[in-house]
Amino acid sequence: MPEELDVEQRWPELFAALDDAQRRAVLQSLANAWHEGWEPNREDVENLTARARGLIDQDEYLRRAHAAARRRAADEG
Repeated sequence: MPEELDVEQRWPELFAALDDAQRRAVLQSLANAWHEGWEPNREDVENLTARARGLIDQDEYLRRAHAAARRRAADEG
């Protein structure tokens, strides 16, 4: 695991359209997951920033998250 969470530096374009409150909320959510062992990846960050911006609703966010988890589990198994 990297020493610091660098998602904003890795994918600045995903954060460009967020206001300060949205940015802080996204970074806090990602930091919580990272401290629990989550490894940053573009797909997860893109989905969360899209949710924060209102581009997708909660149901779509969850659908995408579940689909990504199933793909990762299949890749590992």
